[in-house]
Amino acid sequence: MKRAFDIVTAAAALAILAPLLLVLGLLVRLRMGRPVFFCQTRVGQDGRDFRLFKFRTMTTAAGAEHGTFDAGQTRRVTPLGRVLRKTKLDELPQLWNVLRGDMSMVGPRPEVRSWVAVYPERWQRVLRVKPGITDPASIYFRNEEDLLARSANPDALYRTEILPRKLAFYEEYVQNPSLLNDVGILLRTVTALWRGR
Repeated sequence: MKRAFDIVTAAAALAILAPLLLVLGLLVRLRMGRPVFFCQTRVGQDGRDFRLFKFRTMTTAAGAEHGTFDAGQTRRVTPLGRVLRKTKLDELPQLWNVLRGDMSMVGPRPEVRSWVAVYPERWQRVLRVKPGITDPASIYFRNEEDLLARSANPDALYRTEILPRKLAFYEEYVQNPSLLNDVGILLRTVTALWRGR
């Protein structure tokens, strides 16, 4: 049921949002050049790596596609990238990840392997399910980038405070699977984005 829900929802969203995706892709190409998409290796279900897609929001950096993630690093974010991140429009290409079967519409957000290695036992429980585009932690920490940017030590903040709290959300989600709950999380995500626009 969950896979069928993912396919129908992602396909419908891609069909409805196709004009917007085209415009955003053109804007990234015209303002920032190539590549239009940012592809990065993330850890998926059962610990398998997959390629996650986003609209590119930063100037290119060597090695980023292999899984580097510097908490709070915003110096390379472009003006267009800031808008895409603020509105979460940079995440829309992940609908393709859902259709491919790498991700679900709702589920724990996928991390790069270096952060999974920080709490391996907890991630082992979380990665029993597919990662998702959104989940309760994404709603709660929708301003995570601002928190990290204001911190004197963003890496330590993410490691000792934000990531453990995210994992608590993820573990609760995995322990209480429900398609109805997924629908509620999607609606809450849309509401949170609308209020924060």
